[in-house]
Amino acid sequence: MSDDLRGSCHCGGLSWVFRGQPEAATICNCTLCRRYGVLWAYDIEGERIEVQGRNMAYIWGSESIGFHFCPDCGCVAYWRALAPPADGRRRIAVNLRLAEPESVEAIPLFRFDGFDSFDDLPPDGSCVRDRWF
Repeated sequence: MSDDLRGSCHCGGLSWVFRGQPEAATICNCTLCRRYGVLWAYDIEGERIEVQGRNMAYIWGSESIGFHFCPDCGCVAYWRALAPPADGRRRIAVNLRLAEPESVEAIPLFRFDGFDSFDDLPPDGSCVRDRWF
């Protein structure tokens, strides 16, 4: 049995694999993440995260990241930095809500204030299962 974490959109046309288990997930309250209702797991593109399938991207604001979604069913699958930093390692985050609940329920959840301060908020001890519904 693989230790890889997998997620896919509702129709199955867009999917991702996170090799191993993420150390934590992030919930953000920015105007987009709040509306999408996403829970993000971060890494570097091509290292632990691979995505596959047709997608479209929504780029807003500072135009630093694209939010990628399935053009058929509309599920938001991941965000990806538009330009890599100087080291060439492009950040990417997958939406854990596209994985099976039992495979992500125990992952610790961090909170990020993307609406006001752009700071990490103090941990509250929650995990993905606490925010699943």
